[in-house]
Amino acid sequence: MLPLALNPSFLRLGLAGSGPLARRRLQALLRAGAGRNLDVFTSDPELARETDAAAVPRLPEAADFSRLHVLWIVGLEETTYRPLADAARAARVLVNVEDVPELCDFHSVAEIRRGDLLLTVSTNGQAPGLAGVIRKRLEACFPESWAARVKEIATLRKGWSEERLPMPEVAQRIDTIVEARCWLSCQRQG
Repeated sequence: MLPLALNPSFLRLGLAGSGPLARRRLQALLRAGAGRNLDVFTSDPELARETDAAAVPRLPEAADFSRLHVLWIVGLEETTYRPLADAARAARVLVNVEDVPELCDFHSVAEIRRGDLLLTVSTNGQAPGLAGVIRKRLEACFPESWAARVKEIATLRKGWSEERLPMPEVAQRIDTIVEARCWLSCQRQG
């Protein structure tokens, strides 16, 4: 697999499905900033209520695929998700069918968000439960205080860039701060 972090403001995303797993996927997409660029195709009233925009009360069709870049399919029966995945892929849309690795062009990762810090864990779709266990451990090692740490380093980095410091010097300064403050001790920190 090829690890990437995609900016949802440049993509049109789709979610087709229903049920609790689709609602969980929707929440992950919304946390990632997909709200305005997300089309939700569902007959599930609970899922429809959770969207930022109006949900489309049907599965995606050819005209929808021509607008989409990425599609998650969650909580549908095999007789529905297989042809839907095939049609999306034929339209050159990247597809993820939740819990069906052989039909996935990509796998969603277990993630930890701390402001602009995004940590991810992947098992290439082979052991998502293990990725979840590792994610929980990383959550303990990287508490919410990391959001402020990222902002602090970003501000310092901007100043150093304006001073035209060479990148190796900037990297060394960041390393010194992290070490001096014991940020990576992996113990519960406030």
